Amino acid sequence: MTGSSGLRKHSLTIAGHRTSISLEEAFWEALRRIAAEQRRSLAGLVAEIDAARGSANLSSAIRLYVLATERRA
Repeated sequence: MTGSSGLRKHSLTIAGHRTSISLEEAFWEALRRIAAEQRRSLAGLVAEIDAARGSANLSSAIRLYVLATERRA
């Protein structure tokens, strides 16, 4: 689903629970690429980000993870 903000919503199962995450397509593409480079599933990578995010919003935590990974590359 694409809204006027350019967000795309995807549903994933994280820690046994189904959740929907809204991100811009560029972040989904980068997240899929990072997961592939690390030879892990997208859901597994998001679960790791989820576990480490503290009180941050999951979508924001994913964006920050992608940004930090891109900066290190």
